[in-house]
Amino acid sequence: MDELIYLDNAASTPVDPRVVTAMLPYFTWHYGNPSAIHPMGRRADEALETAREQVAALINCQPEEVIFTSGGTESDNLAISGAAMAGRGRHIITSEIEHHAVLLACHALEKKGFEVTYLPVDSFGQVSPKDVEAAITPQTALVSIMAANNVIGTLQPVAEIGAVCRRQGVIFHTDAVQMAGHLPLDVKRDNIDLLSLSAHKFNGPKGVGILYAKGDVPLAPLILGGGQESGLRSGTENVPGIAGLGLAAGIAALEMQEEAGRVSSLRKKLAEAILGSIPGSRLNGHPQKRLPGNLNISFEGVEGEYLSKELAKQGICVSTGSACSSASHEAPYVLLATGLERDLANCSIRLSLGKMTTPEHIQKTADTLSAVVSQIRRQTPVW
Repeated sequence: MDELIYLDNAASTPVDPRVVTAMLPYFTWHYGNPSAIHPMGRRADEALETAREQVAALINCQPEEVIFTSGGTESDNLAISGAAMAGRGRHIITSEIEHHAVLLACHALEKKGFEVTYLPVDSFGQVSPKDVEAAITPQTALVSIMAANNVIGTLQPVAEIGAVCRRQGVIFHTDAVQMAGHLPLDVKRDNIDLLSLSAHKFNGPKGVGILYAKGDVPLAPLILGGGQESGLRSGTENVPGIAGLGLAAGIAALEMQEEAGRVSSLRKKLAEAILGSIPGSRLNGHPQKRLPGNLNISFEGVEGEYLSKELAKQGICVSTGSACSSASHEAPYVLLATGLERDLANCSIRLSLGKMTTPEHIQKTADTLSAVVSQIRRQTPVW
């Protein structure tokens, strides 16, 4: 088989070689515990503070507002459960298309007596700020709306939702795991109180992320112990991972504008090639307001899981949506929420481009996809 074409960057990205280099000393030379007061501990602690500053610069917050976690799932859980259990109210507002890390955290709160409002989305997968405002009650403790959807790539009107929450005095959390490092984020401009991101989505290591928590936002910790991260996330910090996260954030701050333009151009070429040559193909998500590298397409009469497996045989790596739930064989709930019929939702795949994607990859993918779809349809009597 020739070189694999990796188009599943929404699930995980390759670690930038510069990031790997930055991490290595903290495995081998500067391996002290950052809570220790001796020189080895101080060197490790310096790595944490440098990374905190690099992440803060990426999202425009204060370094002390950056809490290191194990990744997006933990950050989402800390934001939602932490804000809810801090006692401001018993009502949460979110959307129907959030990541399971948000939805399941909300379900758990419902079992504890909280009320949760799940807002609908339009046919492009966007939440209406007016719907958010209408749902707010005196008991609303938190609004959690993702910045960009992991399945269809649609960008949400985060600034407008943040403005609504700020006017109403309600805490606003956004899951920015898909958006961070790819498009600009500014927590002050957009009135964001809590924000989740994960390093492995923008060419950093797996197993490390952050929760930005505005200084005056009350949070109850999920993990208790040594009191690290200002008491909000106990446990010895993953120093190599955090050093890698910090540099990945620094690189993204410098390079994201140019890289977003390059990837967006490749995505548009791939979309045009697929939609223009394969009958019965349909773009899902917003046509313009979407992540640079996300492309979600349905193919009539072609089951998405089967299509993904057939493409894998040709060396092309894609997915059917969320990598966290791809083994469930269920129609993507995000697509169903946009009004897509179940049969067509089951016939969708996600192609997500990244730093390693080249024009040659785009052409080969379009040609291979056309051939594989045609082959599957020839084997399908209904089609």
